[in-house]
Amino acid sequence: ARDVADDEAVRAPLAAHLPIAAMSAVLLVVAYRLIDMHHIKTILLTSKREAAVLITTFLATLFVELEFAIYVVVMLSLVIYLMRTAQPKVVSVTPDPRFGSRHMAEDPALAQCPQLHIIRIDGSLYFGAVDHVGEMLHILAERHPQQKHLLIIGNAINFIDVAGAELLAHEAKRRRAIGGGLYLVKIKADVCSILRRGGFAGTIGDSNIFQSKSDAIASIFGKLDRDVCQGCDKRIFKEGASIGPAKA
Repeated sequence: ARDVADDEAVRAPLAAHLPIAAMSAVLLVVAYRLIDMHHIKTILLTSKREAAVLITTFLATLFVELEFAIYVVVMLSLVIYLMRTAQPKVVSVTPDPRFGSRHMAEDPALAQCPQLHIIRIDGSLYFGAVDHVGEMLHILAERHPQQKHLLIIGNAINFIDVAGAELLAHEAKRRRAIGGGLYLVKIKADVCSILRRGGFAGTIGDSNIFQSKSDAIASIFGKLDRDVCQGCDKRIFKEGASIGPAKA
């Protein structure tokens, strides 16, 4: 090891005598091998957001100091992430009779229950998303005022913060005031834990949080207006068979 170190100590000063053009060529070759052209092409063709981050990173490293360029790229990535997660999809679903009354589909041609609206939220409920989700809930309430009961399928809600929990609690109070209710089904354990620790589960109603859609619909069906059910010809839930034929 000492002999190798001595040899390097002898050869290192010799590099100072290399022509600058030769050193430049070596540096260009090294830099070229660091460029992953395959992944750059994939990013440019796949995602506009990631392509924007890539181009911004390239330009920032060329025209500004490296430390500032890193800050710019990190902030841009954060902004793009917030933009992408701040508008989770709020999808109306309804039982598909082709697969049974518990299989939910996004087909707008399928009949909906006149009293119960079922939605699925595809995304986390945090401070950046509550305005969008709250607006969507308001739009649904205006479009379907007769559907006083709302069932939220929450298996796609990976995270919830205090702002998101307050949104659900507020919606539960509002619907309870008009004679309906808010119900949650297939909520993940971490999300349910936050609701319980903050006391929001009590506002929503512990009995309104379910693990399965079968239990949720069976419980909610018992709270629906029987006069409306008697005159309904939809009968999208199996529980409706016990009510009898729809009135003419």
